[in-house]
Amino acid sequence: MKAARADLKAMSGPGFELASTEWGGMDASFQHFDAGMDATPVFQGLPDDACQCPHWGYVISGAMRVKTTDGAEEVVGGGEVYYLAPGHVPIFDQSTDLVEFSPANELAKTMEVVAKNMGGG
Repeated sequence: MKAARADLKAMSGPGFELASTEWGGMDASFQHFDAGMDATPVFQGLPDDACQCPHWGYVISGAMRVKTTDGAEEVVGGGEVYYLAPGHVPIFDQSTDLVEFSPANELAKTMEVVAKNMGGG
């Protein structure tokens, strides 16, 4: 299976654009975040006010700063692969493009809260 970005289901909001599909129980997505995008407000109401879905990905360009509920903070930059365990919040200090893979069922639970926090539910 394969897909071009233009052929995927698109979603956007202030500071971000996602294009995704689901294969084999996993969500596969291209993601773009504008500089200054802080995901903290959209995760309010989830345990520890943080994303509870694990993610595996690759930063194409830019960088993602990730805060975790245990107090750690790490930056993942262009050309690096990553794993994010449940209990994280990404912040984008610069324009960033990435490819990410997430368990579809877990992502759906998180996105339900995100949609409500963005005024869509």
